[in-house]
Amino acid sequence: MEEETYRVTGDTLLNTVKKIIAEGNARRIIIKNEEGESIVEFPLTVGAVGVLLAPMFAALGTIAALLTNCTIVVIRK
Repeated sequence: MEEETYRVTGDTLLNTVKKIIAEGNARRIIIKNEEGESIVEFPLTVGAVGVLLAPMFAALGTIAALLTNCTIVVIRK
């Protein structure tokens, strides 16, 4: 499996995650704070659609409001 890392601000967190999900080949998304500590991990299943992703987006909105800078780690197929 391949791992990619993105450094983003809290403002762009949600849009970046939506873009990663739209690409369709992410297996897991991990959000880390500025100190590199994992805050939350989301497993992504094949075929996940809007209603299944809504709780994740709500959680990301809350996290984004609390973080200035963060890291998104994406585990791909």
